[in-house]
Amino acid sequence: MIISGGRLLDGTGAPPCRADLAITGDRIAAVGRLDDVPAATVIDATGRFVARGFVDCHAHGDAAVFDPSVQLAAVRQGVTTFVLGQDGLSFAPGSADTVAYAARYFAAVNGPFPRGVAVGGPLTVGELLGGYDRAVAVNTAYLLPHGTIRYDVMGPSPAAATRDDLARMLAHVERGLSDGAVGLSSGLEYLPGRHATADELATLCEPLGGLPYVTHMRAYGLMAGVGMSEVVEIAARSGAAVHVSHLHGPADVLLPLVEEALGEDVDLTYDTYPYLRASTILAMVVLPPTVPAAEPGRAVEMLGSGELDAWWQGLARTWPRLTVSHAPGLEWAEGLTMVEAAERAGVEPAEFCRRLLVETRLEAGCVAARPDEGPEGEESVRRMLRHPAQTGGSDGIYVSGHPHPRGFGAFARFLGRHVRELGDWTWEQAVVHLASHPARRFGLADRGLLRAGFVADVVVFDPGTVSDQATYDAPRTPAAGVDDVLVSGARVLAGGEPTGATPGRALRPS
Repeated sequence: MIISGGRLLDGTGAPPCRADLAITGDRIAAVGRLDDVPAATVIDATGRFVARGFVDCHAHGDAAVFDPSVQLAAVRQGVTTFVLGQDGLSFAPGSADTVAYAARYFAAVNGPFPRGVAVGGPLTVGELLGGYDRAVAVNTAYLLPHGTIRYDVMGPSPAAATRDDLARMLAHVERGLSDGAVGLSSGLEYLPGRHATADELATLCEPLGGLPYVTHMRAYGLMAGVGMSEVVEIAARSGAAVHVSHLHGPADVLLPLVEEALGEDVDLTYDTYPYLRASTILAMVVLPPTVPAAEPGRAVEMLGSGELDAWWQGLARTWPRLTVSHAPGLEWAEGLTMVEAAERAGVEPAEFCRRLLVETRLEAGCVAARPDEGPEGEESVRRMLRHPAQTGGSDGIYVSGHPHPRGFGAFARFLGRHVRELGDWTWEQAVVHLASHPARRFGLADRGLLRAGFVADVVVFDPGTVSDQATYDAPRTPAAGVDDVLVSGARVLAGGEPTGATPGRALRPS
């Protein structure tokens, strides 16, 4: 195959140059003027950019990646790799009970157990990766989820880990790394991750050997200093590289914390998405820590007892900022704000929220507007993405009936809005932030550049039309302007249409 006539963005940060790309099998065979080279297939890229396929550093496609509509959502943005296992919770490693817990607690984020993976017993990282390999259109890389590992060893216990507990968790980490994990993730505002100490996390980071500790910190926004100080402590004690997930909030607060960590020789990167609203499980947003959200039966009993009545009254300002995204059994409420849904149900927002949690057994999701939504928040988003330590991550959640649009539009929005319209990056800088920088961070050494011998994950896009089409009202709309995508040398998108090919590999550090 030859991609001819395009302008190459090779991932080094060099300006675009006119060149052709020759591909044999799953590898780039040559780069240059290849007018006289015969090829079975020629893709005319005249007037378009040819770039390294993008790496979504934070995607919740652990189950949804088997859905063809999710694969299309990715490749129509030029995304060729999902980094899964985020926020400390996913399906491996662990016993059948642990797998069931992770699937239940994070159902509104990761979805049900992935249909392409054998179910019913304990699951290793190697087995999970084997289920993804060559079964989907995009590549998958997997982070070891700390919360899943902790639950497998300690259940929902809030106790500090003992020496024996740590030894058993370390065994999981070491085996998972040997199976091909690309790092360790934590979710310190979720359960059971929030019970971990910095000592526990530093111990588990010691075997990473250059791969990153990827963290949903203990605090964000105005309280991000709390989370970042713990990140720096863990890095100092373990020697691990660090990647902070979805680092959003006031740039005046966050960027000095980033610079301070870098000044202390922490190898730190972070991901952001270009939106001013977040999305997560509803229970995390509205319930106090006293509610045992890791045990839905007990939590539902508590919600029905009336003992939270005073707590609900303190959330009056929260309800207008929350939109119901996932409500199994109450799908009519999806896409409505909590206030609108309550009005339709004929109750107060607090009562509707309580009923929603009870009737879904806590399997409810929401989209939440940030307090600084507006020009100030938009400027913070722009400043955060311009920092050299930034990488792109959609934080895409695909299981919801009315999800956040970021999973369907974030990378196209980076290109269309933040490069073409606002000039926050040049085109060549965009490919560094979205492709080569993430590939280095996760040890994917042969997928970061357009060079001979590298794996042929390639995106061809029109710089004049690439744009996100997904909105908060129509969040599942695929992006525009990306018409041809190759994964491991196979064409998965041709003329804007999926080919049905499933060449995506389960990636190991290389």
